[in-house]
Amino acid sequence: MLSHQEVLGNIFIQIANYLKGKTAKVIVGPFDVYFEKKDAITILQPDICVICDKNKLDDRGCIGAPDIVVEILSPGNNIKELLNKYQVYEEFGVNEYWVVSQSDQSILIYTLNELGKFQPSKIFTLSEKIASSVLPGFELLLDDVFEDLD
Repeated sequence: MLSHQEVLGNIFIQIANYLKGKTAKVIVGPFDVYFEKKDAITILQPDICVICDKNKLDDRGCIGAPDIVVEILSPGNNIKELLNKYQVYEEFGVNEYWVVSQSDQSILIYTLNELGKFQPSKIFTLSEKIASSVLPGFELLLDDVFEDLD
């Protein structure tokens, strides 16, 4: 099975190639994202972020919600942590939240609707491709994400 880093690299390369010559930026973790609300700040480190507004970037990281967040599940991920991230990403307006399952070789995309709530996609698996509402014309083949599997 591919390592966490290999899956991350495969997704990163595809997005980075798509973004060449565009103003959006793709960043791989560890990278701090600051979600600020009144007196509280929540700092998360997604595996991959796509940020369309470069004004959100400073020397600390990303201030406010990235446009796309990608989290790659590992055997050590705990459900409480995943639920917390889901809630923070939804509350602060992340447009797309991709959950990548190495063990199932699948990707589930949550897209923020007009009411500010996440709507899940179907689960995409091998031989399928995903598109992004944030990145028009971008397609990611799942075979490319999970290639080199034994």
